[in-house]
Amino acid sequence: MTEYVVGTVDELPVGSKRIVTVGGVEIGVFNVKGQFYALPNHCFHQGGPLCEGNVGATVVATKESGWKPEWVQEGEVVVCPWHGLEFNITTGRCLGRRHARLRRYRVRVVDGQVRVSV
Repeated sequence: MTEYVVGTVDELPVGSKRIVTVGGVEIGVFNVKGQFYALPNHCFHQGGPLCEGNVGATVVATKESGWKPEWVQEGEVVVCPWHGLEFNITTGRCLGRRHARLRRYRVRVVDGQVRVSV
């Protein structure tokens, strides 16, 4: 794997994202609550530009909440702009398809630089 500098910590503040092409692969780099994550900018449903979608939360209703809908995972969910599939940025899991998961790329910070391995 090759490691690429995709920006600095200052350029990617909490809640931000950046789409980059490294090693011929288009990747979305996200800062979720101070931790960096990288996902492919490709939704497995029909190839939509996943990382261009909105980042926010999702709604769940559980027995524990009396089936009352609640916002959860604030800042951790990206929504594919083509058909609305939701993915947890921190795990790569598709929220609508329990067993489906996106590839995640290794991200690390070295001397203030955000680096992604592809």
